[in-house]
Amino acid sequence: MELFWTSPMRTQVIEIVLALVVVGLVSLRGAECRKGRILDSFDYTAISCRAHSASLTDFGGVGDGKTSNTKAFKDAINQLSQYGSDGGAQLFVPAGKWLTGSFNLTSHFTLYLQKDAVLLASQDITEWPVIDPLPSYGRGRDAKGGRYISFIFGTNLTDVVVTGDNGTIDGQGAFWWQQFHKGKLKFTRPYLIEIMHSDKIQISNLTLLNSPAWNVHPVYSSNIIVQGITIIAPITSPNTDGINPDSCTNTRIEDCYIISGDDCVAVKSGWDEYGIKFGMPTKQLVIRRLTCISPYSAVIALGSEMSGGIQDVRAEDLVALNTESGVRIKTAVGRGGYVKDVYVRGMTMKTMKWAFWMTGNYGSHPDNNYDPNALPIIQGINYRDMVAEDVKMAARLEGIAGDPFTEICISNVTIGMAAKAKKVPWTCSDVAGITSGVTPRPCDLLPDQGPEKVGLCNFPTEALPIDNLQFQQCSYSMSYY
Repeated sequence: MELFWTSPMRTQVIEIVLALVVVGLVSLRGAECRKGRILDSFDYTAISCRAHSASLTDFGGVGDGKTSNTKAFKDAINQLSQYGSDGGAQLFVPAGKWLTGSFNLTSHFTLYLQKDAVLLASQDITEWPVIDPLPSYGRGRDAKGGRYISFIFGTNLTDVVVTGDNGTIDGQGAFWWQQFHKGKLKFTRPYLIEIMHSDKIQISNLTLLNSPAWNVHPVYSSNIIVQGITIIAPITSPNTDGINPDSCTNTRIEDCYIISGDDCVAVKSGWDEYGIKFGMPTKQLVIRRLTCISPYSAVIALGSEMSGGIQDVRAEDLVALNTESGVRIKTAVGRGGYVKDVYVRGMTMKTMKWAFWMTGNYGSHPDNNYDPNALPIIQGINYRDMVAEDVKMAARLEGIAGDPFTEICISNVTIGMAAKAKKVPWTCSDVAGITSGVTPRPCDLLPDQGPEKVGLCNFPTEALPIDNLQFQQCSYSMSYY
């Protein structure tokens, strides 16, 4: 019998065959494929890879820049936290503008921002819970009492990655800056990213914009890598420090570009009597390949809140452009604590107010209960292999009467003075140390040891443990349902 195939019949048969093929493939590939068809995938490097993945859109996220995604982020992270003991989980934020309030991270977790993903911090102050002040500070920095929780926050965590393909986190800080300037804040402004009491942290490959205050604040934590971060805020924005390791051990900051209204990197460890009592130093800190623009602050500031101590800081390959000072040590009577064993080499500076600045007169205090007999120890500060141009003043070094800053070493440093430079390029008081191969000639308190000792200032050759923390090649597969 002859069989006639009409066009509708052929179409129907083809559809049935394709359906059977799909069913067969699903049966062969298992439950994972039944969830959806893979559209694309990408690789990235991280300290840990994850066994489970999800997209913010799986939890109702809407990237229109208007809809609040606070619940979507909280639901996603709460759901993914169940995989902490089963290989961990990663949350993918796709392209879009994702408005959200503050949210908390979890352990064994990766937050990944796609290249065109923008997290927008909510302007609704009710989406910013108030938490206790840091115990090593005793109060908020803007106001007495508590502080608004940071935009991305985590505490008592292990193995956390916040990264992306240069995705953006926008703190929309103008609202907070205005409230600060008007004196209307009842609590301290939030930071953009803060991780507390945690271990094994990676923050990398992101652009951070317009933070309400500090941008990246690891505190009371260890084994931290901050890498490939671009930080941008108006140069007049208040206290928009770039990266502030605070009472942390074993930290690596590298390959970052920062324009801010405050210090690009500020190393801290608590404030006066509260920091002394808490007693947790920042130590074993590596800073590499940093470019900084901050006309009113420093590339690297040590202090002023350094009452728990700062020790073993190693910085190299730094570039400063139109910045107030290259390296600044800030402390005061009442701080206690110490800044010891600081090593900086390979720094290029252009258009600076000061190349070096140390001051023992930075007198801001949390209250009047500080101990006037708590004197800081500043010792073992090494600067070498640097060049600067268009500098108004080579150095301003001011120790504390009866408590001099000692063991300062500066070698192989050439500072080109600006056309309208200060008549006296160096001012020194209550400091002691040596120099070699430094131009213009340093002050008499830092006597020249002769050109044959141009390499006399130390820079450690042994690696710190953080340099042994290796990255892995991780992947993510995007799918729809």
